[in-house]
Amino acid sequence: MAADTSASWAYCEDFRTLDDVLLRAMDRADELGCGAVSPGTGALLQVLAATRRAGAVVEIGTGAGVSGLWLLRGMAPDGVLTTIDSEAEHHRAAKAAFAEDGVRATRTRTITGRALDVLPRLTDGAYDLVLADADPLELAAQVEQAIRLLHPGGLLVVAHALHHNRVPDPARRDELTTALREVVRSIRDDERLIPAMLGLGDGLLVASRR
Repeated sequence: MAADTSASWAYCEDFRTLDDVLLRAMDRADELGCGAVSPGTGALLQVLAATRRAGAVVEIGTGAGVSGLWLLRGMAPDGVLTTIDSEAEHHRAAKAAFAEDGVRATRTRTITGRALDVLPRLTDGAYDLVLADADPLELAAQVEQAIRLLHPGGLLVVAHALHHNRVPDPARRDELTTALREVVRSIRDDERLIPAMLGLGDGLLVASRR
């Protein structure tokens, strides 16, 4: 019988202490009903951005700016985060969080619109990291765009990749879970990518562009 890992999971999630800026951003996310990445997920996003010394990052799904804060804290000092969301209210919340954290306005580019309308306008092979954290039903097309945007060695990151533990459960056959399961499988089998699935938060799928 497998050991119960819930205590280890909780320890990993609580490993980093959250400051007031992040806590307020998470509260705004709850108020807006847009969700946020978990502390463990955010900490890893910061590490990934820092390891790449990322200068150009695309975020699909701004929310209230929680994941954006983590990414910006890890990026190069002059790095620019391009963050896309269909809700202008989300961008207002994120901008408030970025301003509270002392982020210069020139380091963020917020674009209000549907991701699949915006992504094709971005430059091929120009980005260090793409974070996808939006509609699972559009994720397959977003991943194809993300791969195009990444240069070799760039990172594709899919948040909430386990979808409340539904993706690993073959009995779960609802539309969202099935769509996400198919995307996870396609990333795993894509010869352009080197993938890993991590159990942080609600699941984090990370893949490096060959």
